[in-house]
Amino acid sequence: MAPAPVETLDVSTLSDSSPMSASVASPSWYAPASAGAWRFGRVLQAPGQVEGVQWVLRRNCSLTPGQLGGFYLSMCLVSLVIAAGFAFNGAPVVLWFAGIELVLLAVALLVYARHAGDGDTVTLTGQSLTVEQSCGAVCTSTSFRTPWLSVEPLNGDGSLIELAGQGQAVRIGRFLRPEARADFARELRAALRASLQPAAVAADALPDHSA
Repeated sequence: MAPAPVETLDVSTLSDSSPMSASVASPSWYAPASAGAWRFGRVLQAPGQVEGVQWVLRRNCSLTPGQLGGFYLSMCLVSLVIAAGFAFNGAPVVLWFAGIELVLLAVALLVYARHAGDGDTVTLTGQSLTVEQSCGAVCTSTSFRTPWLSVEPLNGDGSLIELAGQGQAVRIGRFLRPEARADFARELRAALRASLQPAAVAADALPDHSA
């Protein structure tokens, strides 16, 4: 089956600046979304004015660092109490196995904790968009000017979202469900359109999600 043609949304009529284009895999990427305001983002506010919009896309973590430490300590306590009971009854080798088990568990939890904060943070302020990405101990930051920024799916609906402009490109959406990426791209595109208007990302410029 042939892939759907790529379509480009030209918003040059919204600003006297150079136009921003948003290329998409199918019309569903820029069709109106369901009712509501910002679904994925939050408005950044300063006293007396709206500064911009921010999207924080992070891995779902069921345990906080404190809970993780408490879980490990409880496992250590239970394992050592059981192993000590066996050692007291003439089976000291169980202590060695318990120690190995706890070391392996500690390694697994450290790997988990190392990537617990992985994610993408996208911040739109005026006509500047900043993408901060973290993976383990590596953090990168990329800035774009919205008039020259394109938003498009990498390989079609449900794929990662590529932001490109001024010779730079980043891919975001790793921690969004594939079926939610089109909605996120549509919301981001609405905010970018608003940034090209005189009242940049104002409260009354929320995306129109009506059918």
